[in-house]
Amino acid sequence: MSHAAQSTDSLQHDTSSELVELQKAIESLPPAHRLSIQPAFQRVLESTTRRRKILQLVQDSIGQLRLDMKYLVFDLEATRRERDAYRKQIDEWMGENGDSSENQPEEH
Repeated sequence: MSHAAQSTDSLQHDTSSELVELQKAIESLPPAHRLSIQPAFQRVLESTTRRRKILQLVQDSIGQLRLDMKYLVFDLEATRRERDAYRKQIDEWMGENGDSSENQPEEH
């Protein structure tokens, strides 16, 4: 397989159909024109690939952030339930001990 055909195959796998179409059009140009356009096309291709990778990283980060937020909300709700249960225990304990404190003399 020639380098041009190989690069077109990998290009089709990684990029949009518009860029593939442009690459084929560049390959059909006479060599003098092709050589003058090819470096600019390669920069556009690299830029597009870099942007796609950055976008994928951002999407992955947002997905991870959403998952982390779900865990934080779960932890917050569990902490609130524990707090409410402890408050209830304290209120019950204070209620039981509050009756016995009425019989003790007050200190001045």
